[in-house]
Amino acid sequence: MTDNKKLQEIRSRIDLIDKQLQDLITERAGCAKEVAGLKDIVGDTSEYYRPEREAQVLQAVVQRNRGPLSDECMARLFREIMSACLYLQHPMKVAYLGPEGTYTQAAVSKHFGSSVETVPLGTIDEVFREVEANAAHYGVVPIENSTEGAVSHTLDMFVNSDLNICSEVELRIHHYLLSKDNDLSQIKRIYGHQMALSQCREWLDANAVKIERIALNSNAEAAQRASHEPGTAAIAGVSAAEIYQLNRLAANIEDKQNNTTRFLVIGRQMPASSGHDKTSLLVSAANKSGALYRLLKPLSEHNITLTRIESRPSRQGMWEYVFFIDIEGHIEDANVASALQDFKSEAAMIKVLGSYPCAVL
Repeated sequence: MTDNKKLQEIRSRIDLIDKQLQDLITERAGCAKEVAGLKDIVGDTSEYYRPEREAQVLQAVVQRNRGPLSDECMARLFREIMSACLYLQHPMKVAYLGPEGTYTQAAVSKHFGSSVETVPLGTIDEVFREVEANAAHYGVVPIENSTEGAVSHTLDMFVNSDLNICSEVELRIHHYLLSKDNDLSQIKRIYGHQMALSQCREWLDANAVKIERIALNSNAEAAQRASHEPGTAAIAGVSAAEIYQLNRLAANIEDKQNNTTRFLVIGRQMPASSGHDKTSLLVSAANKSGALYRLLKPLSEHNITLTRIESRPSRQGMWEYVFFIDIEGHIEDANVASALQDFKSEAAMIKVLGSYPCAVL
């Protein structure tokens, strides 16, 4: 068999597979519309988006994957299919920390796919308010970075907000140095979010030590400025280069190869258990010796893993603090429910911020 004939056979198989895939996707979309119709009949239109269900689907996709496509690539394909099907049921609006081109927007795309309406807002406060006012179904905000730690502004917003954490997104962060200019020697100032400047400190000290560094509210704002200010560069993601038509002077300038930011999806629902969940708590302890030890003791007694703890001023009194705690498990799990009961005897205040699926990838 000649190479050309063999190639034609492979292409014919691909055409057949493409048709089968399209037929199956169409069938899946039809099922999604049936679900929407049933929900309309019974009057259950409040929760078309089910974080736990989507997490279970993606977990199954990853478990079934045998290559050659990576788990991340396969999950991304299925995410887009689910996003398009959900749009048929109920178009969603998602607010995020903007402007366009931020890593938070990339987190929205990774989690919800492209079939949602996105609303870029200027501050984390505005994202919370947009969801609280029902002007958006969900919001996405940064909560912590693997090298720079917690985003304190997001933590503080949970103290008085009634919104729940519905899901989480982990995004690998690659920083680029972007500019309208073509060479680093032409750059007099570098803009970036303070956290991005910190994450690239070693690279900047080695390659741009004499260039002024200016912190802004977001990396996208930095890219916006760089797009019309000569002699200026921005630290931002690759999407910002495309949006603001900037040249890439340097790629992957972050100091740590595993630089990852975690984002939270905020909304009004409390997802059911997905089987692989996390629970976030806001707790205050009495200001006395051993209070924190006694507060955390139930976690050990009920065999619960503590994955994160942060303290923040309570703003209710001098030297009074609240603790943000992440644990493995869902409030529907027996051991977590028992631990929360024990918490109440030691905590001055306890608030469940959410029980939600762990990030799949």
